[in-house]
Amino acid sequence: MGLTGRKIKDIRAYVAGGGGGDYHDQGQEHWIVNQIATPMSIYPEYKKTRTSFGINALKTLVIEVEADNGEVGVGISTGGYPAAWIVMNHLDRFIVGQPVENVEKMWDQMYRSTMYYGRKGVVMNAISAVDLALWDLIGKVRQEPVYAMIGGKVRDEISCYATGPRPDLAKEMGFIGGKIPLVYGPADGEEGLRKNIEQAADMRERVGDDFWLMWDCWMSLDLPYAQKLMEKSSELGFRWIEECFNPDDYWAYRDLKKRAPNNMMVTGGEHEATRYGFRMLMEFSDVDIIQPDVGWCGGLTELIKIGNLAESYGKYVIPHGSGVYSYHYVTTKTNSPFAEYLVMSPNADKVVPQYYPLLEDEIIPENGKVKLNDRPGFGVSLNKNANLQKVNKD
Repeated sequence: MGLTGRKIKDIRAYVAGGGGGDYHDQGQEHWIVNQIATPMSIYPEYKKTRTSFGINALKTLVIEVEADNGEVGVGISTGGYPAAWIVMNHLDRFIVGQPVENVEKMWDQMYRSTMYYGRKGVVMNAISAVDLALWDLIGKVRQEPVYAMIGGKVRDEISCYATGPRPDLAKEMGFIGGKIPLVYGPADGEEGLRKNIEQAADMRERVGDDFWLMWDCWMSLDLPYAQKLMEKSSELGFRWIEECFNPDDYWAYRDLKKRAPNNMMVTGGEHEATRYGFRMLMEFSDVDIIQPDVGWCGGLTELIKIGNLAESYGKYVIPHGSGVYSYHYVTTKTNSPFAEYLVMSPNADKVVPQYYPLLEDEIIPENGKVKLNDRPGFGVSLNKNANLQKVNKD
């Protein structure tokens, strides 16, 4: 029966639209789907909005795992119906019937069994969601918060920076910094670069010299453009330049890092997966901060391994978004000194739950800081009144 005496009796997969894990699934008035530089910005017809090329096409994946005593764990990612189908028709065999604490074995079997068609992307998102649900379940069965099971707190509260188009408002809300989505990429030429720097200069004037400012480039740049942006932004005291390139272009990251001024860091990894991809970013590309998303990189089980590897390389681990699921990790690690908060209000002027409307009791920053409570698991439960579409086994 295992140490807890509990086994997993069921796994359920749902797809949800309108926000949640797929935070790009928003109305057209939302800042996050308006013009932001993307890999598709080179095509005029897909430049003005991110939804035009289907950034919100997959929707949210929600996983529940239930123990034989009725406790339920919840995990969230993106991947929608394709990921839900994989969970219910392939991954479920490695979960149902297992002792709830066998997380390492379940992760390894899910990964090895999908290696021939997975390793990253939708399959890894599916594995991540299942893994998060398993950690949530263990905590609820043992009546312990996740952070207590993975080492305990090294700090009582977590400082956060905010990602969104209004760092000036983020400063007023108590955040330590603001990461700005880049609007103009290489296809906009020198004029676009000038507009980016004008925005940067305006924000620096609004927030003052001591407030952190960073760029979020979302895989949209080439090396020459990234170097120009980095140089000009460093003069304005920007702290880092993030995710400039195709995630598989480790060579561009390496070359940008070599050319970076001492006062500006090169960061990335939001769309990377597993310890193997992050080993490349650290060993070959030498990025300063790695930014795994716990809902995409392999779940908490893999994030712990990625983080331990990063610690040996002397790198910071600042997970991408992922709200309460990453806060439980960050609070346990000395090389994760702060966290990211995605400003999910349409005008970036309010602090709202990242996974709204899917989770109940979701922790959000107050005055720019997160303080975790001692509720079991991740401290959340699934909102059954949300628009959830259950995906059954074929």
